[in-house]
Amino acid sequence: MPIRPARRVLPLAVCAAVLCAVVPPAHADPTPASGYDIVQRWQVGGTGGWDYLTMDSARHRLFISRGDHVDVLDTDTGRITGHIAGTNGVHGVVLAEDRHRGYTTNGRANSISEFDLQTLAVLREVPIPAANPDAMLYEPHGGHLYVFNGKSHDALILDAATLTVVKQLSMPDKPEFAQDDGRGHVYVNIESEQGQLVRIDTRSLAIDATWPLPGCATPSGLALDRRHERLFSVCDGNVMVVTDARTGRSVAKLAIGAGPDAAEYDAARGLVFSSNGGGTLSVIRQQGSDRYRVLAEVPTQQGARTMALDPATGRIYLVTAQFGPAPAPTAEQPHPRPAQVPDTFTVLVAAPR
Repeated sequence: MPIRPARRVLPLAVCAAVLCAVVPPAHADPTPASGYDIVQRWQVGGTGGWDYLTMDSARHRLFISRGDHVDVLDTDTGRITGHIAGTNGVHGVVLAEDRHRGYTTNGRANSISEFDLQTLAVLREVPIPAANPDAMLYEPHGGHLYVFNGKSHDALILDAATLTVVKQLSMPDKPEFAQDDGRGHVYVNIESEQGQLVRIDTRSLAIDATWPLPGCATPSGLALDRRHERLFSVCDGNVMVVTDARTGRSVAKLAIGAGPDAAEYDAARGLVFSSNGGGTLSVIRQQGSDRYRVLAEVPTQQGARTMALDPATGRIYLVTAQFGPAPAPTAEQPHPRPAQVPDTFTVLVAAPR
């Protein structure tokens, strides 16, 4: 699968002065002002593009989708220690600890693969009635997989035990990253020019809200603060927007780096992150449920727009590669992508000071 296209940031809101005054800081022990540094660069090589990263903190593993397979990296050593093969056009990797299973969305095959979480052996591949399955999440209370499909603009809800479709939901446009609040709702960004957020009730398996994201064009990455019920969307135009997950109210709009794709929230440290294809990691301090401050734009590397957070250590893992010049445009390819330089695929590790 080719490299993931550039992604986006958050909606807009200004909190009332009285409300801001009475909301206590979420974290009394602030992060050092300088924030994060790149402490490791692991050149793991290999061919193919990449998409989502998934952290397995308990086992010190990072799952990296690589086009037609998934690489599994040991985060202690930086070495590739396993592979999941046969995942044609793989986008997302989801872990279901209670089932001892993992799942992938295979965008070119229009299928889901299930694998053993310990051995990584593929147990089955199941075709699904969708075009380009992309983002996915596992909702453990209902035992459902939510699969968001880029080309068919819909979501499929599958029984995780049987991988049969329980419900199909039409989306307003292309669905992107999604989050589960553990309280009966799943949220997904809608990558339209006038960005939107869709909320799904996990009990009724129906959409119960669709909210606009003012100031947020084509949102991609989505992170969630469960405690304060705040959603963080990254958007085109170097913007992150914060939304109240209960009401859809716009809470804040923040400036971030260019070409954002993924967003993460570190509950233990009160930090929000955006990984940006322009070569920076935006680090934002949460000072209250409606108050945020940009701490730093940490230099990373051009193209490092996808990331995963290890909540145990606070480390951020990003991936990118080096590229040659872009080929000349053609009628079939008016915006051709530059070719990836062989064996330059690299994992970057950002760590708190």
